[in-house]
Amino acid sequence: MQFHIETMTCGGCARGVTKTIQSVDAAATVTIDLPTQQVEVETTAPRDQIVQALTEAGFAPA
Repeated sequence: MQFHIETMTCGGCARGVTKTIQSVDAAATVTIDLPTQQVEVETTAPRDQIVQALTEAGFAPA
């Protein structure tokens, strides 16, 4: 699944996004393209759980 996260503007944000996603699914593979603010996630967790966790962490997907 893919997400566009407009508030992800630096390496610290990227680490926060990765940590948040992996708090839902520790086995998730997270690939981040910081210049385009795109996140690709390979996970077995439902999309809505990932979106909820990101939103609560301040990284609401656009």
